[in-house]
Amino acid sequence: MTDERQTQYFNLIDELLQCPNGQEPEVLEAQPELIDSGLVQAMLQVATMFAHQGNQDGAQFLFFVAKQLAKELGLYPEVSNQVATQE
Repeated sequence: MTDERQTQYFNLIDELLQCPNGQEPEVLEAQPELIDSGLVQAMLQVATMFAHQGNQDGAQFLFFVAKQLAKELGLYPEVSNQVATQE
């Protein structure tokens, strides 16, 4: 992932955090080129950072959105299968 791409992900995450409740789908639909596994990964990184900083609301929101995106992208079942095979 390039630094430019990562910056785009973080800018999109910032937009999601600042948009009015319920407008998240519109924010995501405005930048479909950024909706991929890299965005999900960036959301999880930011959510983890938020959790460590005590921002539970922000962390929960990003974990929820990342999980929904992962399901839509077909990544969620793969993650479950990978975890199951590693045990």
